[in-house]
Amino acid sequence: MTKRINSKYKISRRFGVNLWGREKDPQNTKNYVPGQHGPAGRRRMGSDFGNQLRAKQILKGYYGNMSEKQFRNVYAKARRLKGDTGENLVGLLERRLDMVIYRMNFVPTVFAARQIVGHKHIKVNGKTVNIPSYLVKEGDEIEIKEKSKQIPMLVEYSQNPERDTPGYVESNNKGLKGKFVRVPKFDEIPYPIKMEPNLVIEFYSR
Repeated sequence: MTKRINSKYKISRRFGVNLWGREKDPQNTKNYVPGQHGPAGRRRMGSDFGNQLRAKQILKGYYGNMSEKQFRNVYAKARRLKGDTGENLVGLLERRLDMVIYRMNFVPTVFAARQIVGHKHIKVNGKTVNIPSYLVKEGDEIEIKEKSKQIPMLVEYSQNPERDTPGYVESNNKGLKGKFVRVPKFDEIPYPIKMEPNLVIEFYSR
């Protein structure tokens, strides 16, 4: 298991939010910053730059704590597309294969989705894809490989999902397969906390 996965809940505590809305998140009971200062630590109101940076770090953290290089590349691509850059940004993030697997409710976390994809358990339109950042297109059919459907985590979670499946994906939890219907608008994405992609755009546009 990677260091990034082991420390995922520190992301929530660092920003003082239950980033993925999970009951197991320590932020629910430890509402203070991690580290040696613990409960004594204070979260101060920041400058405009600080607020922009925080918004960027929270959005980046939500999508599996992507590297800065990866996230900046997504922003650059969003900026080149026609239309609102903020809408384009979240649309591209929601098209990532690991996020689509997460939205389809096959796995409990986006970190687990990244592992499942990376370990070659996923097929897109009948072909194995092992790149978590692979951009799914409208109408693409995604499924867990037949020999992988007995993985205990997949069996257990698909029977007791924690979240609702959003309308922009179709999902068959029993068959562990589904379809990416369309790219969502920002207000359709079921973020458990307030996201501010407009501040992210401002951060990168400085």
